[in-house]
Amino acid sequence: MSNMTLVFDHLFSMYSACIDHRGTPEHPARTCSLEHQEGAICWGAAYSVGGGPERERLAMEYLERRECEYDAKTLVNFYKEGDFSDEPSLTGVIVFTSTPDKESNKYYLGPAPVEDMASQIATAFGPCGNNRDYLFLLEKAMFDIGHEDDYVIELANEVRNVLGIVGKGIPRDKKLTGPTHIPLKSHIPTIQLHPLPEAIAMDS
Repeated sequence: MSNMTLVFDHLFSMYSACIDHRGTPEHPARTCSLEHQEGAICWGAAYSVGGGPERERLAMEYLERRECEYDAKTLVNFYKEGDFSDEPSLTGVIVFTSTPDKESNKYYLGPAPVEDMASQIATAFGPCGNNRDYLFLLEKAMFDIGHEDDYVIELANEVRNVLGIVGKGIPRDKKLTGPTHIPLKSHIPTIQLHPLPEAIAMDS
C-alpha cells in the first residue's frame, strides 16, 4: 500500500553512483537520493509492507540487496498531501540514502556541473537499462502527481540537449497549479509500464 507524501528538510539529488543496475564499474550511472537541507520539501510515495513480521523481514532483505550502493538508512517523517497539521502522518519511515562523504562512501559521486552530470547520465547503461530512462521516468512520475521538481526537470532537459532531443520534456512555463488530486496528463511521450507483482520489486 502506498500514500502520496511530503518530506520536509530534504531534497532530491543525483549524487549517488550505480554500478550494477543502470551503470557499470567503468561507467557508473547517477541515481537519486535524498539530501538533508533545512527548509526544502520533496514529494513521493510511502510504501508499507503487509503480511506480518516475516514479510517485513523478506522485504528488508530484498531492499538491502537492491539498495546496497546507499550506505545509510535515514528515518524521516512523512506528511500526507492536503493535511496541513503540524503532526506527521507517519514517523520513522525508512529511506535509503547516500551520505555525502567520498572517504567513507565509495558510491558518493557528489555534485558536478549540470552539463557533466547530463553527459554521464546520457551515456551510462547497465543490466537494468540506461541511466537516462531512469531520470526521465522520475521526471514523468513527479509530473504525473502534480509535484514537478525543478532540479529533476533541469537535469532531464540538459540530458535531452546532450542527446539532441530538445523540446521533448516538460516546458518550464507549463508547470501545473491548482488541486493535485485532479488527474494529470503529461506532455512527455507515453511510456508503456506494466504493474509489478509486488510493490517492493522495483529496479533502481
